[in-house]
Amino acid sequence: MQNRFMRVEEVAAELGVSVSYAYKVIRRLNDELKEKGFVTIAGRINRQYFNERVFGTGKEEFKNAGF
Repeated sequence: MQNRFMRVEEVAAELGVSVSYAYKVIRRLNDELKEKGFVTIAGRINRQYFNERVFGTGKEEFKNAGF
């Protein structure tokens, strides 16, 4: 079973970037979530939200694709 949250090392590996840049990505995504009223954890990002924002795998994408 996968954890709901990705740690910075996993984000860095997934994107092929340094750990310091991965922290910046996580901080940006967590700021977006905070604006929407969600609770966030420093240095971690919700896996589903990460995939939606980075890879465009959100529900809206599937609706527009006709799935």
